[in-house]
Amino acid sequence: MLFNSLEFLIFFPTVTILYFLLPHRFRWLHLLVASCVFYMAFIPLYILILAFTIVVDYFAGILIENAAGKQRKAFLLMSLVANIGTLAVFKYYNFVGRNLTEFMHGLHFDHALPILAVALPVGLSFHTFQAMSYTIEVYRGRQPAERHFGIYALYVMFYPQLVAGPIERPQNLIHQFYERHEFEYQRVTNGLKLMLWGMFKKVVIADRLAVYVDAVYNTPHSWSGVPLIIATVFFAFQIYCDFSGYSDIAIGAAQVMGFKLMTNFNRPYHARSISEFWKRWHISLSTWFRDYLYVPLGGNRTTQNRWYFNLFFTFLISGIWHGANWTFVIWGALNGFYLLCSIWTSDLRASLVKSVGLARHPKLHSVVKVAITFALTCYAWIFFRANNISDVVYINRAIASSLIHPLNWLHSTQTAAGGRLGPITRYDFMMALLVIAFMELIHLVQRKRGMRTMLAERPIWFRWGVYYALGLGIICLGEFGKRQFIYFQF
Repeated sequence: MLFNSLEFLIFFPTVTILYFLLPHRFRWLHLLVASCVFYMAFIPLYILILAFTIVVDYFAGILIENAAGKQRKAFLLMSLVANIGTLAVFKYYNFVGRNLTEFMHGLHFDHALPILAVALPVGLSFHTFQAMSYTIEVYRGRQPAERHFGIYALYVMFYPQLVAGPIERPQNLIHQFYERHEFEYQRVTNGLKLMLWGMFKKVVIADRLAVYVDAVYNTPHSWSGVPLIIATVFFAFQIYCDFSGYSDIAIGAAQVMGFKLMTNFNRPYHARSISEFWKRWHISLSTWFRDYLYVPLGGNRTTQNRWYFNLFFTFLISGIWHGANWTFVIWGALNGFYLLCSIWTSDLRASLVKSVGLARHPKLHSVVKVAITFALTCYAWIFFRANNISDVVYINRAIASSLIHPLNWLHSTQTAAGGRLGPITRYDFMMALLVIAFMELIHLVQRKRGMRTMLAERPIWFRWGVYYALGLGIICLGEFGKRQFIYFQF
C-alpha cells in the first residue's frame, strides 16, 4: 500500500481511530493485523517470507540469551544466515547468476545458470536489517530477548516503517509497544503536520521532478549533455524528496499514535563534506553500517591501511545493499573513494584554502564546501540512477563534452525557444525550480529551530493559512500517478 494512495487515505485514519478506541491490551494485535494488511496490499504471498524470518529470529533471540560461550555465536550465525540467505536468494541470486554465466561464456563454457522468475519483496532489505539488529543486540547483551512473539513480530512489521525505514533498533522501538499512548492533541497534530510536509515533498517535488528525470535517464542516448546535467541535479532533489518524504510520513504516522521513530534525514545537501553528508543522509542505514560492520571491522582504531580498508569496504557493501547492479557497486565504491580522498588531501586542501584567502571568509568558505560536496554527490547519483554501465559511459561522455564545449549550452538554450526545455514545457521546468527553491528556503529557516516549533508560536490564522496552503499545493501541483517510492525497490 502506497502512502500516496487513496487506499492509505482510508487505511491510516481507520487504523489510528481504532487504535485509540481499543483497550491497551489489544492494541499490539490491532497494529500487527493492520501491518499485515498493509504489507499484503503489495504481494500477499510474500508475507510468508516475513513470517519465516520472524520465527527464526524470535527463537534465535531466546536461544542466544539462554546460551553461553560458542553456542551464543552459533545461534547468532544461524539467525544471520537465515536473514542474509533470504536476502541473497531474492535480491542477488539472479545478479550473481547472470554474471557467472557471462564469465563462463567468456571461457567458452555454454552452461547458463537458471534464473528465478520472482519479484523482489517490497522493503526486503529494510526489515531484514531491522531483524538482524535485534539478534545482534541480544548477542551483545544490550537488549533482552523478547518473549512476546506478537510484540517481536510487530517490531519487524510495524507498518509505518516496514517497507522503507527508518531502520529501527530494538532498544528504541520494542519497549514503546508496551507503553500506553493516550490521545494528545499537540502530539497528534505535530504528527499530521509532518505527514503533510512529507506528502508535499513526495507528490509536488519528487514526482514532478521524476517526469523530467525518467524521460532523460530512461533514454539517455537521445539527449545531449545539458539535459543530462539538469536531469542529474533534478534526480538529486527527487531522491531526497522521495525518500525523506516517505520518512516524514512514516515518522509522522507513528507519532500520531504515540510512537517515536528516529530521524532519518537532516538537510543533507547543506553538508560541507562527504563525511558530513553521510551523517545527514539515510541516518538509520548509515549508523547501522557503522555499528554492525565498520566498528566490528576495527573502525579507525587500527592501523592506517586497515582503517582505509574498513571505510572503503563499508561503503562498497552499502552500494551492494542498495541494488543488484554494477552501477550500485560503483556508486558505493565511489563514495568510499570520496572519503579516502578527503583524508589523503586534508593538508593540501587546508594549505590551498589559506593561500587563496578563504580562511579569512568563513561564510564564503562554507558556501564553497557545500557547493563542492553537492557537485560530488550529484556526480555519484549518475551511477545510482543510470540503468546500466553502458548508459553511465554515455552520460559521462555527454556531460564532459558539454563542459568542454560551452557552445553546447547556448545551442541547448536556443532549441528550448519553442516552449519546451528538454522533455517538459518551460512552465513545468520553472515550476520544478520554484518548488525546489521553496523547500530549500524552508531548510534555511530550519537551521536553528524546527518549522513546527516556529509555527506553534504564530497566531492561529497564520498557522492554518500555512496548512491550507500546503494542502492546496498538494492538490493543485501534485503529480498523482501513484508513483512508488524509489526505495521500495531496495
